[in-house]
Amino acid sequence: MPTHTFTLNGESVTVEVEDDVRLLWVIRDILGVTGPKYGCGINVCKACTSHINGKAFNPCAVPVSQIGADDEITTIEGLADTVGSDLHPMQEAWIDNDVAQCGYCQPGQIMAAVAKVRQCAAEGRKLDDSAIEEIRNICRCGTYQRIREAIYAGAENM
Repeated sequence: MPTHTFTLNGESVTVEVEDDVRLLWVIRDILGVTGPKYGCGINVCKACTSHINGKAFNPCAVPVSQIGADDEITTIEGLADTVGSDLHPMQEAWIDNDVAQCGYCQPGQIMAAVAKVRQCAAEGRKLDDSAIEEIRNICRCGTYQRIREAIYAGAENM
């Protein structure tokens, strides 16, 4: 069976799994990291949104064979470590703005928001409503207004 090595939340991991297994299943079922949620499996709902090398991506749509030894995957469990704190500012904003209802999509929502704020900063553009609208994560509870407010609040402290 093929061996795959990459960094997950700051730690090097090696797994033995077939090349076509989706990274989400490797993260959740083999490595036991359950923050990224399974929603659709086809990169539509984005409940599994995580970061690869600092950018948002959806591990449900990526075979583990596409992940290299130099790739760093960050899930919601490792997000706070990227700022050396108990919680990332975006996580704090989510709590302060009482965003979650069912909470299922929230790890992916937070990861997408952090990536969008970083992207805007890197491109030298202002985080505004049009930038937030580029985030395509689905929330079945419809807490989009609170999500928007939390993204603005979290961005101020990033």
